Amino acid sequence: MLDFNEPMKKLKGVKGYLGAAILNKEGETLYIDEESTDTDIAYSASIFNDAFAEIGEASIDIGFAPAKTMEARTEDGYVFLVKNTSNSKEENNLTFFAIFKGDGNVPLAKMVIERSSVKVLKIIEQI
Repeated sequence: MLDFNEPMKKLKGVKGYLGAAILNKEGETLYIDEESTDTDIAYSASIFNDAFAEIGEASIDIGFAPAKTMEARTEDGYVFLVKNTSNSKEENNLTFFAIFKGDGNVPLAKMVIERSSVKVLKIIEQI
């Protein structure tokens, strides 16, 4: 796996953070952090990635652009954030997946994911 620890370090410090993953456009896991939870983040990220792709296709079907972000809250308060990012040519297309406790700082997490995604894309473009 590529080393994305530096650009993902700030996300780990956001209140309520439990884990994260980065997947490429084929759904392969490029980065995973599941130390703070007993959850299989890779599996969960893969399932959410598939659902996110379906939502993107449905968006196109109704005449909109593909979905770029998704947020899901459960009854017990956990928040799942999914963000798709790509470079201008869309040759590098990544999905960021993160899990937070319900009392986590989700607005800050969204900002950090946005900034981290730019840094991660730069790492991939250097390969």
